Amino acid sequence: MSDPPLLSATGLSLRVGAADILKDVDFAIRAGEIVTLIGPNGSGKTSLLKALLGLLPAGGRIARKPGLRIGYVPQNFPRDRSLPLTAGRFLRLFAADAPAQAALERAGIAALSGRQLVALSGGEMARVLLARAIATGPELLILDEPLAGVDVAGEAALYHLIAELRGEIGCGVLLVSHDLHVVMAQADRVVCLNGHVCCEGKAEQVVRDPAFAQMFGPRVAGELALYVHRHDHSHDHDHDHEDHALG
Repeated sequence: MSDPPLLSATGLSLRVGAADILKDVDFAIRAGEIVTLIGPNGSGKTSLLKALLGLLPAGGRIARKPGLRIGYVPQNFPRDRSLPLTAGRFLRLFAADAPAQAALERAGIAALSGRQLVALSGGEMARVLLARAIATGPELLILDEPLAGVDVAGEAALYHLIAELRGEIGCGVLLVSHDLHVVMAQADRVVCLNGHVCCEGKAEQVVRDPAFAQMFGPRVAGELALYVHRHDHSHDHDHDHEDHALG
């Protein structure tokens, strides 16, 4: 791709005490891409996101498009039961009334505007956080395990919404997820991390890479290779069915 990256890292390294969390990581994401970051627990996925966002000091070089607008959904968002705060008021802490309301509507949760955050389900809260991320018109969405606590049906619908937003806004999407099947179906590019980049590319390439099998096991690699093959060869039919199911 010839377009310059929205965000890139070269030789990014991160140490905590005597431990290397990340070492010599090269990474880039461009407008319109959905890039998913996968890897075992402790592989440095969240640390990489925070380093890219400037929330953790890291070695190497990080470059951002000048004035880059980023919408960020963190892995954990604690809700204080002693603090009364509605979903609508929460969004208006970050955006003016009109874009905040538009973001709630686009996330499919306009009816929740007057609800207290502490009363929301995991799936509802995930959509509120996504609405907050898109309310300022981001060029890049960074989502760290945004579907924790969301049921399977909610996961599929929310991933579908994220893909739609990419198309509508034209933003890049950098997503950390543990759901490998959804990752393989939605991502334009998959990056496998385990302290360093083990392999990357399109889903069908990554699942056949020996480094992927070493990381997740040959059984998982084989199952996902079959899943990706089926998805590639029945995409139009499955897409029609998925639209119907999510509608």
